[in-house]
Amino acid sequence: MTRKKYRNKESTAVRIKNWTISIVLAVIMFCGLQSYSASSLKFAQVSDVHFSTGTANTTYKLTGESSKLLDDAIAQINEIPNINFVMFTGDQIDKSFEKELSAFLPHAEKLTYPWYIAFGNHDTCIGGYLTPAVYLSLVREHNKNFTYTTSYYSFVPQKGYKVIVLDTIIRDRITATGEIGDEQLVWLDEQIKNSPKDTILIFMHVPILEPYNSPSHRLLNADAVETVLRKYKNPIAVFQGHYHGAKITQKDNILYVSTPALVSYPNAFRIINVTNYRNRVVFDIKTKETRLLNLQKLAKILVFGTTIYAGEEKDQNGIYVIKKK
Repeated sequence: MTRKKYRNKESTAVRIKNWTISIVLAVIMFCGLQSYSASSLKFAQVSDVHFSTGTANTTYKLTGESSKLLDDAIAQINEIPNINFVMFTGDQIDKSFEKELSAFLPHAEKLTYPWYIAFGNHDTCIGGYLTPAVYLSLVREHNKNFTYTTSYYSFVPQKGYKVIVLDTIIRDRITATGEIGDEQLVWLDEQIKNSPKDTILIFMHVPILEPYNSPSHRLLNADAVETVLRKYKNPIAVFQGHYHGAKITQKDNILYVSTPALVSYPNAFRIINVTNYRNRVVFDIKTKETRLLNLQKLAKILVFGTTIYAGEEKDQNGIYVIKKK
């Protein structure tokens, strides 16, 4: 009888021990998964500021109000917590003069977060003094986080993510079309190949995937660039400007995000939160419009079709999921 009680007690003790181990392991696994899913990155994309020291607006751009719109966007971004960086995706200035860039930079300096730039076709021009080298030198003088000497570059904002900034500008002739040269294509290929487990975030001015058809603005070798991207299984998101229109398109593991202009209707920028889970990456994209509603109303009057620029609701705000392969 005593021996039977002892065996029962022993059996109960073993069960309790096994339960305890199972619970501990479950907690460890849960905490590990939670820790993994907590890998997130938040950034702002501001495109086509077209900053101008002049006072006149153009046919559809509020260039005369560009400084006010820029200050409003910067103030909104500074109010949002935990932003990792801000990216200007081209046409920071409307005319390629040093005085224009020198006037733009003190406004950008008001950002409380690290900020970076991609070149637009209005930023440098053929035969002008404001070459990429001079432009980058001026940016470095006003931006302690910006140390780059080339027009395309990459950096790691956080473990698990890689930012690639491309230069899509043609500088040997006057054109609004864009192109990425062979040397840069090889570099892009190497950048992704060397980061097989990272979420790739690409920023550029002239889009790979047009938000709407415009032969005079398109990337001439978009197919070649897309061929490079399609070689890889990484979650890839491409953030574009130039067309002043909002459009979001997902093609398998590649997300194409065209962002509207700050200088023209809907006078907006984007806030993107990326969360890296074990088996997927989630992009939470939000559009922020100017709080200067009187200027937005004026900008709306200047465009012929508002939908092509503002996009549909799914192009303005949405959650997009890329499954890891």
